[in-house]
Amino acid sequence: MHHIQHPLGSGFTAASTAAEVLAGIDLSGTHAVVTAGHAGLGLETTRALSAAGAAVTVGSRRPDRAAAALAGIEGVEVGRLDLLDPASIDAFAARYLDSGRPLHILVNNAGLPLPDGLVRDARGYEPQFATNHLGHFQLTLGLLPALRAAHGARVVNVSSGGHRLSDIRWDDPHFITGYDGYLAYGQSKTANVLFAVELDRRWSQDRIRGYAVHPGIVVGTSLNDSVGEEQQRAMGLLDDSGQPVVDPDRGIKNPQQGASTIVFAAASPLLDGIGGVYLKDNDISPLDEDPAPIAFGIDQDPPADVVPHAIDPRSARRLWEMSENLIKV
Repeated sequence: MHHIQHPLGSGFTAASTAAEVLAGIDLSGTHAVVTAGHAGLGLETTRALSAAGAAVTVGSRRPDRAAAALAGIEGVEVGRLDLLDPASIDAFAARYLDSGRPLHILVNNAGLPLPDGLVRDARGYEPQFATNHLGHFQLTLGLLPALRAAHGARVVNVSSGGHRLSDIRWDDPHFITGYDGYLAYGQSKTANVLFAVELDRRWSQDRIRGYAVHPGIVVGTSLNDSVGEEQQRAMGLLDDSGQPVVDPDRGIKNPQQGASTIVFAAASPLLDGIGGVYLKDNDISPLDEDPAPIAFGIDQDPPADVVPHAIDPRSARRLWEMSENLIKV
């Protein structure tokens, strides 16, 4: 496969923090939107972008709770956004466009924790695909005029090495049969990468670039907490006393390290002129062309390099077209 997944040699590492990645970068006059930018990696992303001078709008299902979490961070406002509610998405985008502000950075960060069994949204859609991908897809399309008005914008989709778990289930994306929560998660994370690939192809002529990011494994996020303490111990994410493990060389990071690749995608000049790539550890990920099955335990860490099904340009176009049809329902 012809591809552009070649590391740059950025000089940063898995242990680099968001503040270190943004050191010396002035984002004054820049406007950003971060979905779920009030908790976990989103909060660290908001904090780092604000510290660099950006004005940040945070989208949250619970604006009051988000405002309390963001108290004391300058240049931040909160708007109601429920990614499972198409009307809420449209309203958020309309409010932003009505403000007349350009949008330089859009961080599609929000993600649904693993549900307890199969549930569906009001449209009958599997909720991880609907939240993690379709909601962000609709939001990004709705904000396109503001992205264009920036005359240089970046869209960052927070994906995961979990994309390796599943390609898009083209004939059954909503798991009408054979539901598996981990496969549903993997499918949604593959969709995040394919969305960035096709967005970059379609919109780069408007100076809008797309990126997908693996932030690492961060104990304490709602996603990792959703698997339970026993499973986290088995995975080597908690030590014997129940405290989070931080070992960036194994891909297990604290929130400041986890947010670093997100802000690297959002603002690093090292990516000028580059888009449609999957990033990890503050660099472009190499392509794993012969991926092995994922096994995760204390003695084996999960690989996180991007695999071919997630950057296939034909799949990226197919997903875009499918997503357009699904958000019309």
